[in-house]
Amino acid sequence: MKTIFKITLAIAALIQSLPANAQQDAMVSQYMFNGLFLNPAYGGTHPYYTATLLYRTQWTGLTGAPKTGLFEVDGPLAKDKMGIGCIIASDKIGVTDQTDYYATYSYKIKIGSNKLSFGVRGGVSEYRAKLTSLVYWDESDEVFAHNISSALIPKFGFGMYYYSDKYYAGISIPTLLAYDKDYSFSMDIEKASYMRRHYYLNGGYVFSISELFKLKPCALVKYVPNAPLQGDISASLMYKDIAWLGITYRSKNTFIAMIEYQTPNRIRVGYSFDYTTSMLQDHSNGTHEIMIAYDFGKEIVKTKTPRFF
Repeated sequence: MKTIFKITLAIAALIQSLPANAQQDAMVSQYMFNGLFLNPAYGGTHPYYTATLLYRTQWTGLTGAPKTGLFEVDGPLAKDKMGIGCIIASDKIGVTDQTDYYATYSYKIKIGSNKLSFGVRGGVSEYRAKLTSLVYWDESDEVFAHNISSALIPKFGFGMYYYSDKYYAGISIPTLLAYDKDYSFSMDIEKASYMRRHYYLNGGYVFSISELFKLKPCALVKYVPNAPLQGDISASLMYKDIAWLGITYRSKNTFIAMIEYQTPNRIRVGYSFDYTTSMLQDHSNGTHEIMIAYDFGKEIVKTKTPRFF
């Protein structure tokens, strides 16, 4: 597993000039409409079930650039006191790819008219690497003589999510613990695997401007030890409770434009485009991300308000 980590970092260093290259968790741009990916406490915070598909192709036109696929389902249990969910995510970069399988559970308590949700997730990450397809200088190096077909790492994460109909705030550590068989077992993640904890803090609020328009500002702060602090700030304008148009600024050098449409039959479609002002703009055609989500369940008929987050 140490070998995979070193190779991944080497590839990332060649194709990535952003300051957050020490991060190991995949990131998507439409996280404000896709909360389970960042925080297991988000699961079941609506009185119906939601299934989401997302595909992201980063730095198109650049060989070996990251590609991310995501499938999620979550919904409530026990009269909305608990929530469950599952996540399947695929992340490819260069000759390596990773597939994550997670189950999530959340428990909610009422605080006045609002709710506080506590969530956990557990699962495994499967790593593969086509090392024999690499071009390298030392042909006698045994490290590259064989592909790595499957290496499993169990992972566990935690999060909290405070929300109402108009605003939310969350904090999460998607990978709180991870265990690699090449390391000794330890409750300290730095001793139990090569993974590093990612800390996320995010929040948002929905303002009613008029009968036709609503404004939703959001913010996200991401922290990884030994990597620069990264932050996003975004603003989305909603028209007639059916269409969102938004823009995000990601610290240092990225602007993101996004749009989402919510149909009357509870299907939501979103698209985002990332544009970087770094040197990568001379070598790639930007980043594209598309999302399709469907809300379903017997409680969906009783829900009259649109979905803001």
